[in-house]
Amino acid sequence: MSNVNSVRLIGNLGADPELRYTQNGTPVANFRMATNEFRKGQKYTEWHRIVVWGKTAETCAQHLGKGRLIQVEGRIQTRGWTDRDGNQRYTTEIVGHSVLFLDRKGQNVGQGQAAVAAEAPVEAPEIGAEPELSPEAQKLFSSEG
Repeated sequence: MSNVNSVRLIGNLGADPELRYTQNGTPVANFRMATNEFRKGQKYTEWHRIVVWGKTAETCAQHLGKGRLIQVEGRIQTRGWTDRDGNQRYTTEIVGHSVLFLDRKGQNVGQGQAAVAAEAPVEAPEIGAEPELSPEAQKLFSSEG
């Protein structure tokens, strides 16, 4: 039996994406996403750290903002580092390879809006593959001057 590291989340952005560039110029965006679960009439919110690379990062930074409804597909990754005080620290995040914009300025897909996808290859950015926008995303972004 093979192993699978795959996740799909649908939720709302908790803040605008933060875009930066690595030393070799590769774009990377980070943002927080909230998902909700209802149990016994009570709402429980889980927060997720999301990281996306390449053109997906630039597209997300340009077109997403706090509160937007999105779907992220990717893999779970845990990273470790040593902080300034010498303490070992860890974080778990979702490395997104596909981001689907489910609303457009507050409108749900169910209200006649087409969903827009920004997709990246599953491979890490060091491999050199640049992510590509879906045809639907290209049409939308080319018409938004």
